[in-house]
Amino acid sequence: MEIRELAVPDGYVLDLVPHGDDRGRFTEWYRADVLASATGWSLPLAQANHSVSARGVLRGVHFALVPPGQAKYVYCPAGRVLDVVVDVRVGSPTFGVSEAVLLDSGRPRAVFLAEGLGHAFLALEDRSSVTYLVSTGYSPGREFGVSPLDPELDLPWPADVDLRLSDKDRAAPTLAQAREQGILPTMEQCAARYAQLRAGA
Repeated sequence: MEIRELAVPDGYVLDLVPHGDDRGRFTEWYRADVLASATGWSLPLAQANHSVSARGVLRGVHFALVPPGQAKYVYCPAGRVLDVVVDVRVGSPTFGVSEAVLLDSGRPRAVFLAEGLGHAFLALEDRSSVTYLVSTGYSPGREFGVSPLDPELDLPWPADVDLRLSDKDRAAPTLAQAREQGILPTMEQCAARYAQLRAGA
């Protein structure tokens, strides 16, 4: 398993090692020790989510208030998705920066994003599955989004895919509007949360 940090700090991509023969394939898709060695803290697991999407379904950009925020470890066991991490932390040197990672079940890979980062993904094939581990349970009053179609973010959605968004995601504010509304996490809040996690609190 190889891990590298994305252009968005505190976001990582993990290239996984599949083991296969004529019976099929086995993959260790999550290793707590590998992730902790890169981030400096363990991922507290509170919930596991699984979605199945038709081609063109776009989910996000979602994030949660910090503290506690919601870290995510994302894996695609079937199909293909374009996974995008966005820095929505006010005061971050990379505020507004994003990086896209292709998650393809034929080439196992995972993405980790720490608390305070925004997340979206686009299904590139019918019945694409996304399984993700999260550090906190669903809390609708603390979860928000910014528009995945925000022209300032200029996220790399393929032009040959007809995008299908939920009404909630379609109505989400731009990054600038979300900042004006005061709903974005700050880098100060996130840094304090990361320090707390490193201390094992």
